[in-house]
Amino acid sequence: MNETKELVQKIIEGIQEKKGKDIVVADLSGIDDTICNYFVIGQGNSPSQVLAIVDSVREYVRNTTGQKAYGIDGVRNAQWVALDYGDVIVHIFLPDERHFYNLEHLWADAKLTEVPDID
Repeated sequence: MNETKELVQKIIEGIQEKKGKDIVVADLSGIDDTICNYFVIGQGNSPSQVLAIVDSVREYVRNTTGQKAYGIDGVRNAQWVALDYGDVIVHIFLPDERHFYNLEHLWADAKLTEVPDID
């Protein structure tokens, strides 16, 4: 599990590298029948920032942990991009899409940790 927590931390740092905001980590490990143990949710203010955040996460995680995402979906529209790291799924949203899908509410049983924005 320590490896997974390190991965979550590196994902957060990759998001922050491109000034991603409103990062929330949803710990799903205590919930039965989930597809992963953690969601890391963040947002960018434009499609180009969303893509920059996604690229930053991919590069930063690969360079610091050697791990590559199993899959990436949503880059075509860049409104909601998901990166699958197995135990961790990363969601990078535009603000309107994040509000609409409201994953934090959907997984209300999860332990949610808000990560402070860095300027």
